[in-house]
Amino acid sequence: MADLALEEHRQSRIAQCAGEGAPDPDADWSLPGWIYTDPEFADLEIERVIRPSWQIVCHASDIPNAGDWRTIDYCGESVVVVRGDDGAIRAFHNVCRHRAMRLVEGEAGCSRKFICAYHAWAYETDGRLSGVPMKRDYPALRLEDNGLAPVALEVWHGFVFVRLEDAGFPSVAAMMAPYEAEVAPYRFAEMERISDVRLRPRSVNWKNVGDNYSDNLHIPVAHDGLTRIFGKSYEIEAQPWVDRMKGDLVDQPSAHFWERFYQAHLPRVPHLPEGAQRRWLYYKLWPNMAFDIYADQIDFMQWLPTSPTTCMLREMAFALPDRYTPPGEERRMKLVRYANWRINRVVNQEDTWLIERVQQGMHSASYGAGPIGRSEVCLRSFARKLRTLIPEARLHHAPGAGWSRNAALGVGEATPDISNGKEAPR
Repeated sequence: MADLALEEHRQSRIAQCAGEGAPDPDADWSLPGWIYTDPEFADLEIERVIRPSWQIVCHASDIPNAGDWRTIDYCGESVVVVRGDDGAIRAFHNVCRHRAMRLVEGEAGCSRKFICAYHAWAYETDGRLSGVPMKRDYPALRLEDNGLAPVALEVWHGFVFVRLEDAGFPSVAAMMAPYEAEVAPYRFAEMERISDVRLRPRSVNWKNVGDNYSDNLHIPVAHDGLTRIFGKSYEIEAQPWVDRMKGDLVDQPSAHFWERFYQAHLPRVPHLPEGAQRRWLYYKLWPNMAFDIYADQIDFMQWLPTSPTTCMLREMAFALPDRYTPPGEERRMKLVRYANWRINRVVNQEDTWLIERVQQGMHSASYGAGPIGRSEVCLRSFARKLRTLIPEARLHHAPGAGWSRNAALGVGEATPDISNGKEAPR
């Protein structure tokens, strides 16, 4: 009965995250500044938000052959995704079961077996422990009980995601279901990587990156280039677990060379519908992943927390092979992708400047929480989920040190009432 009650409560919390049930009483307020700097809050986020959420690792085409693997490191864990001898893709903790040695180093490689560099324990690509030197020296050892620890894995349209823990959050497919018809024509499953994984440290809290990504009001203020090429077509909307942003290229030639080049030379892509030909489409998936979809390519980005006030951007780009480009247009498509990169390099520089200064402001004792507009639907959606999972996020100012020892509990457990908590007890 206790387990049933726990599961029912967990599902209730997930429903609240998705916007079901009573309205958020703090919907007209942004998240407070203290949660962008507080170490205790950051620890709870790792536990309740990041570890139970899906994270992109690679594309299935990155590991085409048996033994090919890719890694991702986050939350103090290292995960390896590998193509097995049977063709299946699996994920495991990158940890030997003997003395916790990491099995593989680097971002990518190929191993017919995983051989631990410490004591030469051997694992198959399906995770089975198959070789132990001096096996008779371990009275308690059972090979079948000491395979690599598995990690949950999902493949969505060819992209490979992992999840460290299960707290009931929906799958990637379920999160993206409202837009399945829109993304299907892009043929994600047939894409291949066109650039190496890029890791870029940022001196900001991870939420700051996501807030900025989904923010619509700063586009005409801070991004002159996007305003030149989109005009007034930029729009946003929020579904329960995904934000959608889009801008359509205007016909008026930009005064900026690379913007004008992209406008003029973007080839028509035969498999895309008319409305997608000149559309820049952005999705932000709960809680820290985004992908930018263009007619010429797709860029993935995730922002992984590394401390209360720093994070790591992990980026990769994919495109369809040349055989999908109309004959004679291959060079033109490559040049357009370069123009795309030149345009977005400036956008990234502008965003970095903005979020670094927002982060500085979050440290100020003068800032509690700011009013949030009705049009800021994406920020409202994210804030609702975070307040549901960590109710202390309703407090406009930080509680005293040690508050998290008695914190309101997260998904799956009962929570005390924190309603309209504008001030924390001093």
